Amino acid sequence: MKKKLIHVLLLLSSFTFGQQQFPFKDTSLPVEDRVHDLISRLTLEEKAEQMMNNAPAIKRLGILPYSWWNEALHGVARTGRATVFPQCIGLAATFDENLMFRIGTAISDEAWAKYNIAQKIENYSQYSGITFYAPNVNIFRDPRWGRGQETYGEDPFLTSRMAVNYVKGMQGNNPRYLKTAACAKHFVVHSGPEALRHSFDAEPPMKDFIETYTPAFEALVKEGKVESVMCAYNRTFGQPCCGSSFLLHDLLRKKWGFKGYITTDCSAIQNFYKYHGTTSDEAESVALAIKSGVNLCCGSEFRAIPEAVKRGLISEKEVDNALAILLRTRFKLGLFDSINKNPYTQITENVIGCQKHIDLTYEAAAKSIVLLQNKKNILPLPKDLKSIFVIGPYAANQDVLLGNYNGINNRLITVAEAITGKVSAGTTVMYRQGVEPSAPNINTMNYAIGDAHGADAIIAVFGISGIFEGEEGEATASPDRGDRLDLNLPQNQMDFLKRLKKTTKKPIILVLTGGSPICTEQLKEIADAILFVWYPGQEGGRAIADVIFGDVNPSGRLPVTFPKSADQLPAFQDYSMQDRTYRYMTAEPLYPFGFGLSYTNFSYSNIILSSNIIKKGEVVTATVNITNTGKIAGDEVVQLYISDITAPYPKPLYSLKNFKRIHLIPGETKKISFDITPEMEQQINDKGEKLLKHGQFKIYIGGTSPVPVSATLGATLPVSGILNIE
Repeated sequence: MKKKLIHVLLLLSSFTFGQQQFPFKDTSLPVEDRVHDLISRLTLEEKAEQMMNNAPAIKRLGILPYSWWNEALHGVARTGRATVFPQCIGLAATFDENLMFRIGTAISDEAWAKYNIAQKIENYSQYSGITFYAPNVNIFRDPRWGRGQETYGEDPFLTSRMAVNYVKGMQGNNPRYLKTAACAKHFVVHSGPEALRHSFDAEPPMKDFIETYTPAFEALVKEGKVESVMCAYNRTFGQPCCGSSFLLHDLLRKKWGFKGYITTDCSAIQNFYKYHGTTSDEAESVALAIKSGVNLCCGSEFRAIPEAVKRGLISEKEVDNALAILLRTRFKLGLFDSINKNPYTQITENVIGCQKHIDLTYEAAAKSIVLLQNKKNILPLPKDLKSIFVIGPYAANQDVLLGNYNGINNRLITVAEAITGKVSAGTTVMYRQGVEPSAPNINTMNYAIGDAHGADAIIAVFGISGIFEGEEGEATASPDRGDRLDLNLPQNQMDFLKRLKKTTKKPIILVLTGGSPICTEQLKEIADAILFVWYPGQEGGRAIADVIFGDVNPSGRLPVTFPKSADQLPAFQDYSMQDRTYRYMTAEPLYPFGFGLSYTNFSYSNIILSSNIIKKGEVVTATVNITNTGKIAGDEVVQLYISDITAPYPKPLYSLKNFKRIHLIPGETKKISFDITPEMEQQINDKGEKLLKHGQFKIYIGGTSPVPVSATLGATLPVSGILNIE
């Protein structure tokens, strides 16, 4: 009896000690001391389990389960109700850094609210945590890539600015606690083809690697202080990205000073021995990953850590060092502290889908819509038309609002619904789908064509959706594992629009959805006006209707070049940047990077450089006057480009170096200034070395890139000046 009583007392003592008195629970101690105390109490098997994305509970230490794998690309995703913002490619079209910060802040608020509730109901499942696999800062180097929709476009500077501000909003500025942990993915040269993503070897010229593929990652590490980096499935320069000491140690940690944790893409370690041929089994792969710098395995491969240690492939000390970096993040998030210590634990459910966030996602959708064409100023339409005919496979479709890696809620407003609510109650609104997204019409008697004849205007909502583009297993209508090797509008949709145009003389307002370019040039002839609306989020329908009827003046700009066809592109598996994106493409595009029309007109004049000569360490200020010469107020996205006109080796034709979004009322003029430094135009040689080069540079400021295009687009060409670097 006495022996049994002692046993009970020991259990109670252990429980109290485990819950409150272990040093790793003591918030007065430095984080490093707490981390090492916790590691000292773990078995090797427990260490391995804590280094996988679904880390189990350790009851004797009072540690709850935690899933590292959570998604928040454009809103908290895959875990029930949350605000759904436009897909990232649409967010990039806003060219609005402050908007991105506010969106990151809103998402992290909702993340904590959902996490707090999940903890109370003991929901520790995947997608219920506060460490997120976002943002995706791969460069959308080729419009055929199905995951380009997840990125901020083709330009490294724009990508950097949007991503840094998103991460700052996500991670907060509390001096003690990290708000959430963002993750820069997929490090590093990862942009299709999807069918080969587990096995290909990306070997771009070192110049392109440094100049195009890495700047956004570097900016997120150095400026954004991103907490995590995800290494990619593929090889880069012959080594698996998750097993490359050059990428993970030499470049990421040593050169850039990254202090956070490195996670694999999910099940990427299997690729080492299944597809890359760099190891023979799981234990060897695990050892290579950890020795290269990986801290977290998204997947189950780290179960082989004990075997790898037993076989002498890696030491337990090396495991401890990797785990220490990972655990540091959990401590920074306050996951081992009492809830009254962390201010984020007080965020409640009422922030989820609140009016402030509804207004924010509406603002983002409205700013993302790009007006590509507006013949005879057909838009905006009056709200008191007698009749409107709404047609198309995506007019009443909710999925097309969402994109991928999305959340969901009960406020998904379709285009057809929003149009009906926008026009006069006396206006007749007819709706028919008319055609499937991808399947041809079998019934030759199509009422939709006849119904269109009686309308004053036709609003046709066509394009592509997640059935055509996405990750390798997502796009059910893609024969290429989610990629779009044909950049045209689906043929059945094109056939229907041709027939519609042929049989009616009524104006056609074409609303195009999608996350990548639709390059069918004939659409210019079919449509009187064209709006590209991306995957615009939960309030997208309302924003589109407001643009069509003039309550919003469109101001989105293309974050990716629309080529005239895939024939203008290099081979998909060529990772050189030659002839890619506006920076290197010499062929005339269908629509250039940075392009977008407005319902008003803007003129640029009097570009002045504070000096025509600049030296190292100096700053030259470029100023320009911008005037709204039209009759309505509008936003203009002012873009600064620099071109080296004397470089003796390959260089970008133009490079975006800064941008500002401004609002002008009719007749108003604003003077906009940009600071220019020699470092902004440093060149990269074939060895990847950054050179501060002397020479002559052309400075462009305008509302689109200076890429030469047909005058029929209606773009206002940028004004320019010459700057000499000495």
